[in-house]
Amino acid sequence: MWFIPYDKNLKEFSRQLRNNSTTGEILLWKKLRAGSMRGYTFNRQKPLDRYIVDFYCKPLDLVIEIDGGYHFETEQVIKDKERQAILQLKGLNFLRFTEQEVMGNIEFVLQAIEEFIIGWEERRVK
Repeated sequence: MWFIPYDKNLKEFSRQLRNNSTTGEILLWKKLRAGSMRGYTFNRQKPLDRYIVDFYCKPLDLVIEIDGGYHFETEQVIKDKERQAILQLKGLNFLRFTEQEVMGNIEFVLQAIEEFIIGWEERRVK
């Protein structure tokens, strides 16, 4: 296991984001916290490098992003792609869902996360 350094100036901002989570983030957090997803623990609003990700599971090198309305604006789409590419170069895996997917079909989201974990575990055993 390795450590991804982060900008210490993001620590307070990540705390603010945790205190002002979207409905979708809160809903998903209730399902991910305390190791309830196949025993893996997640952090929310986690600083990594010079960014803050919505959810992060260190053992899986997994980032989960919940995209709300402003993520679909052209400029933000470009920024999100750049940010994801930089973090993927550091070995991180990404799952991305919309706020509507989380709120409207949480079971689909949880199944997708579980399928990622099962696949990751299978690759790890080989």
